Amino acid sequence: MKFIDEANIEVIAGDGGNGSASFRREKYVPRGGPDGGDGGRGGSIWAIADRNINTLIDYRYARIHRAKPGERGRGADQYGRGSEDIVLRMPVGTLITVVETGELVADLAAHGQKALLAQGGKGGLGNLHFKSSTNRAPRQSTPGEEGVQRMLHLELKVLADVGLLGLPNAGKSTLIRAVSAARPKVADYPFTTLAPNLGVVRVDENRSFVVADIPGLIDGAADGAGLGHQFLRHLQRTRLLLHVVDIAPLDGTSDPVSDARAIVKELKRYDQALFDKTRWLVLNKLDLVASEEREQRVTAFVEAYRWTGPMFAIAAINGDGCRELVYAIQDWLEKHPAEIVPELSE
Repeated sequence: MKFIDEANIEVIAGDGGNGSASFRREKYVPRGGPDGGDGGRGGSIWAIADRNINTLIDYRYARIHRAKPGERGRGADQYGRGSEDIVLRMPVGTLITVVETGELVADLAAHGQKALLAQGGKGGLGNLHFKSSTNRAPRQSTPGEEGVQRMLHLELKVLADVGLLGLPNAGKSTLIRAVSAARPKVADYPFTTLAPNLGVVRVDENRSFVVADIPGLIDGAADGAGLGHQFLRHLQRTRLLLHVVDIAPLDGTSDPVSDARAIVKELKRYDQALFDKTRWLVLNKLDLVASEEREQRVTAFVEAYRWTGPMFAIAAINGDGCRELVYAIQDWLEKHPAEIVPELSE
């Protein structure tokens, strides 16, 4: 299935039913008085987070969601029936904003979380509400309120603990295959990853975390170059970024230090908060460097890059160094727990 992470929809709540201006007219009941009932409530539109859904593709084709209006009131004190609400199921991690203003309507961060998208109109009042000692035959009633109507933008940000960042062919997909059961496409050409991949890394029986692999970034990504800029938003929810760098580029002309700096530059241009997020350096493809040169190559990179944070040298293709990386990530995540959003019952 094609990965869809953005869509625009129009939600139209139902109007409330009109109130009735009616009088009781029965044989042998003179001057029966007002008996007009209220109108029914219009249907509302709700969104609910469902962990069994992972894309917004349904909303690319079903763009208009309209609830039914409430019934109008009738005589004999009969109230109009309210209309049923519409519930739209969306992936966990969906942000819903108003297209015109950018106002945040909901952030569906937990399974079962429910949010009101469009409120149905209230039913109008029948004339039985207006009777009094001085107005025994009221002829006024009120119309039902209009339901809310608006255009909404849906944006899916995948929920992961760790995000992989790097150039195309840096080995991000190979790394996620090495540490989890995810099987993203791996090939010897750029942009083999066309959509985000999620993998669950199981460290021990009761210890695990989720890692996200997004398409590789290139210079100018913040301005729309390449594919990765479309998915940088998915890294905004992660707690830890792993900057994967190819320590031994096959073309022989690329400079790993310059490449690494270019990625960080694009990260900062895209979102300062994303740039400020905790980031570790992972030097990959150590297997392509002669064993006697590895330590020297890694040291030279760290000095030239002026890196002072956590650093791991690995060979994702054969798993060398991955175990130490995984355990270090798990320990860090346990010391820096995420904000807990209560999971709501369905």
